[in-house]
Amino acid sequence: MNTHRRSWLTRTLVLLTLVSLLQDAASELLYPLLPLLLTGVLAAPPVVLGVIEGLADATAGVTKYVSGRWSDRRGRKPFITAGYGFAAVGKVLVAAAGSWPVVLIGRVVDRFGKGVRSAPRDALIAADVPPEARGRAFGFHRMGDSAGAVIGPLLGLLALAVLDHDVHAALWWAVVPAVLSTLLTLFVREHRVQRDDSATATAASAAAVLPTTATELPRRYWTVVGTLVAVAVVNFSDTLVLLRVMQLGFSTTEVVLAYVVFNTVYTLGSYPAGVLTDRWPRHRVYAVGLLAFGVAYLGLGLVDGGWPVYALAAVYGLFPAFTDGVGKAWVSSLVPKEHLGRALGVFQGLNSGAVLVAGLWAGLMWNIGAGHGVVPLVAAGIVGLCAAGAVSGLKHQIAGHHGGDHPGL
Repeated sequence: MNTHRRSWLTRTLVLLTLVSLLQDAASELLYPLLPLLLTGVLAAPPVVLGVIEGLADATAGVTKYVSGRWSDRRGRKPFITAGYGFAAVGKVLVAAAGSWPVVLIGRVVDRFGKGVRSAPRDALIAADVPPEARGRAFGFHRMGDSAGAVIGPLLGLLALAVLDHDVHAALWWAVVPAVLSTLLTLFVREHRVQRDDSATATAASAAAVLPTTATELPRRYWTVVGTLVAVAVVNFSDTLVLLRVMQLGFSTTEVVLAYVVFNTVYTLGSYPAGVLTDRWPRHRVYAVGLLAFGVAYLGLGLVDGGWPVYALAAVYGLFPAFTDGVGKAWVSSLVPKEHLGRALGVFQGLNSGAVLVAGLWAGLMWNIGAGHGVVPLVAAGIVGLCAAGAVSGLKHQIAGHHGGDHPGL
């Protein structure tokens, strides 16, 4: 009865969590400095931030689908190592950039790497732990990943202080943990699943009972994924959120500290949210994250600076804490194990496409009305609050439950 309590924290999970911590430290050292680099040093307009991050995420999205599907057949580890390697190369390009198109190329290469690794990595985690413990496993992984997101901005502040606020020089610091994370993937072990006749028969039976698409994924999967992706259309890039904080008059140090507050709450909330989603219906846990999203965006669109910005950054941290790992556990519970890579790849890919759309419309509307992002932030906040109510009301059959896979639901 207690086996899963002892076995869910596997060697693979711990290693991949450390890999993610290092890579996210690199990414989040770079990320809060992007608005300063692009709009300050390279004189790019706000819409460029939305376009760059949108195209980068769209690239990741397409790649996630392909890598997820291929990793179901060819193994996860090669995709994981290659993906982190591409991310390291992308960070070199951004650090060396002398114009915003080079930053675009660097971000696309970086996010291409994210696309290559994400679905195979998450599928390896899902397959390596008991189904009933996937929520806490993904929560643990997200906790480590977001811990890197706390460390990274602090390293960025240290780099700026040491290097006399030379943004380009500070960005080179991100290359070191990125390379270390790539090297660490070489120690990850993958135990390939041997498909037996009974497993094949079970999958065939499920396909016969559940209406499927050409990708052999069940209808309930598409219902959940369609709902979550629709919500993501208003979740634009955090570089625009950071730009809003800059435009409220915050210094570079204050902007980074606000980002640290966000990531600290994300870190502290991820594992408890994962444990909660193993015990409560997953749609209800996910709805809490959407509620935090709505409150944070609406608040950031209406405040004019001061301490409320830090409070809203903390509320915003609850959004990824209650949706990122929770969403992966939810989606992975809706498909057979042999389709995990494909299912997670499609979900993450479509989500990235939605972020591209969000970045485009938010960037184009940034200076409309009161300007400084008020209109897109308020609009997205209202949609987020409505989405929280909609997701919490999903039907029992597709809502997601603790205990892992339930093919009959």
